[in-house]
Amino acid sequence: MYYFIVNPNSGGGRGFRVWRKLERVLSRAGVEYEAYFTHGQGDARVIAGEITEGSRDPRIIVVAGGDGTMNETVDGLSFNGPVTLGFIPAGSGNDLARSLRISRRPGKGLRRILHPKYHRLVDYGVLSYGEGEIRHRRFAVSAGIGFDAAVCHSLLHSRLARILPGKLRYVAAGLWQLICLRPVKGYLLLDGVQKVEFNHIYFISAHIQPFEGGGFRFAPEADCSDGLLSLCVVHTASRIRLLQIVLDALTGRKKKRSGVRRYECREASIHLDRPMAVHTDGESCQTQQDIHLRCIQKKMRVIV
Repeated sequence: MYYFIVNPNSGGGRGFRVWRKLERVLSRAGVEYEAYFTHGQGDARVIAGEITEGSRDPRIIVVAGGDGTMNETVDGLSFNGPVTLGFIPAGSGNDLARSLRISRRPGKGLRRILHPKYHRLVDYGVLSYGEGEIRHRRFAVSAGIGFDAAVCHSLLHSRLARILPGKLRYVAAGLWQLICLRPVKGYLLLDGVQKVEFNHIYFISAHIQPFEGGGFRFAPEADCSDGLLSLCVVHTASRIRLLQIVLDALTGRKKKRSGVRRYECREASIHLDRPMAVHTDGESCQTQQDIHLRCIQKKMRVIV
């Protein structure tokens, strides 16, 4: 039995078109499956929980949607029994597919899921935040605070961003945040022992996968199976320098620049002197001043 979680609205409606193709293939092949459709934020999380809660039987869950749909699915899973994930990308960013080299062609992707040759055990991250009642959010690609999260927030709420295709929407939102955002002071505490302080922080991102934001590589060396978070801290007083760093990440140019520091750790605490936007896999976690991140090693089994 295959359980499909489908976001028909992902990628500006591409999710619906992809599902129609998948449905025809599944019907011709006589595959036993159940399909669940999301209608709003949080639906995939609830569906994933209902499929896996209290079950010790193996489950194969296939997500047809974007990185946000996969994020909610991963966040909602109960790992009581063996869970295998398949992913058919139908979003605008598709960074998980890009990082794991999963085909973006629905037919090919479905054939690989129905007749898998390779599985990979990969890490996921956990973001904790909030005062009083602490909230926890899993992420499969990346989490961040500051500039990259502000870009994600603007994409979730901007009509103009929805009109633009692919990377252009990220570029447009990024240019706007480049103008508006003010840097902050803060520090990181790595693995509970190493404290590093910074001025002029624009953002701090934590990566499981090397790509985020539709193909940006702020942590090109990230390894999704090493049990470590790859952290990128961008701190500079110059907006021109920030633009250069962002363009390097977009084009894949490997040039050492001042204002960028990278670390690897199993967990990290971040404190800023004022709240900034926070995201997990592009999904909003509002604005926060303190967050904690940790890596859970090789807990997810993914068909690649």
